[in-house]
Amino acid sequence: MKTPSLINRYIFKEFVPPFVVNVLFFTFIFLMAELIQITNWIVNYNINLSTILRMIFYQTPFFLIFVIPLSIMITVLLTFLKLSSGNEILAIKSSGISIYGLLAPVCAFCLIGFVLTIFMTLYGQAWGRSALRELTVQVVSESIDIGLKERTFDDSFSGVTIYVNEINLKNKNLVDVFIEDNRQPEKVNTVIAPRGIIFNDPDTATAHLRLFNGSIHQTNLNDKTAHAIHFDTYEISLDTSRSAARKDAKPKRPKEMSIGELRRFFRDTDTKDKRYFSILLELHRRLSIPFGCFALGLIAVPLGVQARPAKRSFGLVLGLLFFLFYYLLMSMGKVYGETGAYPPQIGMWLPNAVIGGLGAYFLIRTANERTLKLDAVNHWLQNLLSRWTR
Repeated sequence: MKTPSLINRYIFKEFVPPFVVNVLFFTFIFLMAELIQITNWIVNYNINLSTILRMIFYQTPFFLIFVIPLSIMITVLLTFLKLSSGNEILAIKSSGISIYGLLAPVCAFCLIGFVLTIFMTLYGQAWGRSALRELTVQVVSESIDIGLKERTFDDSFSGVTIYVNEINLKNKNLVDVFIEDNRQPEKVNTVIAPRGIIFNDPDTATAHLRLFNGSIHQTNLNDKTAHAIHFDTYEISLDTSRSAARKDAKPKRPKEMSIGELRRFFRDTDTKDKRYFSILLELHRRLSIPFGCFALGLIAVPLGVQARPAKRSFGLVLGLLFFLFYYLLMSMGKVYGETGAYPPQIGMWLPNAVIGGLGAYFLIRTANERTLKLDAVNHWLQNLLSRWTR
């Protein structure tokens, strides 16, 4: 009775080091996608390093929702590849223990991944997204030039519309500036200038636009008069706290909503519009992805056992392909589910059913000593790659 317990503990301990490495590695890969934007913030907007690190920290829970299931799969696959290449699987079978007897540590490990992932989906993601939203609003209010975009009418300020043809991020110069100021009910001021600069006063939550060699066209609606004034230098002040408040007052995105807010939305609304289906997708996505740890972990067992020592790299590639297939199924369910043409519930749970079903089928064949024909798949992929490289 002690032998299976010793084997289970041995296999479970083998899971821990590669899991930690995989989580760190894949988290870094996900963060690399944000590297260009982060570099832009540091170089062009002079955002301090502590703010950047806070932004990265707030985004990490969302990345971990995908990183943890992927790391579970790769860890189980690598461990069983190692056991298979060292003939330890053969030795375990010789002692009378079947492949099914090795599922206990796998299920326990997948359960840990499930708990970590569901914590991130139910609590971590909403907290991180909300905190990131608040931090972004604070940064934008302190640095208005982050919110300005070239060749875009910005009406985020109450009564003021700004259009800038070109923005030089290095020296904060604005080229071809157009401003329509409607803050006075009886007057409309239209300001046009070929050049301007922007600077902020964080203490008073005010941004200043200093314009050069332009003109002011003032229209009085009550008197039905119009005046034009040319200037060498003209300065206009904007209250950034109002802009930040308006951005903060926008409805939360589904990814920013907590699980309680998602449920209250369905309780308080009966309109099945685009937002309804987006929130329904988000709810089922948060519940289904944690169960993906079991589906991905299950399919990794037969792939690791069946891969030969010389085909270890192919077994790892095949595992990554199955994860991409899992993610593709979920993306398809999201695309079609947002329109209401495809049931969001099915779209979010189908990847678990497909990958879990394939994993069970592969496991049964492996336990019955029947090959998965991985050599044939490897040969087919090599031929496909050679034809493509030609």
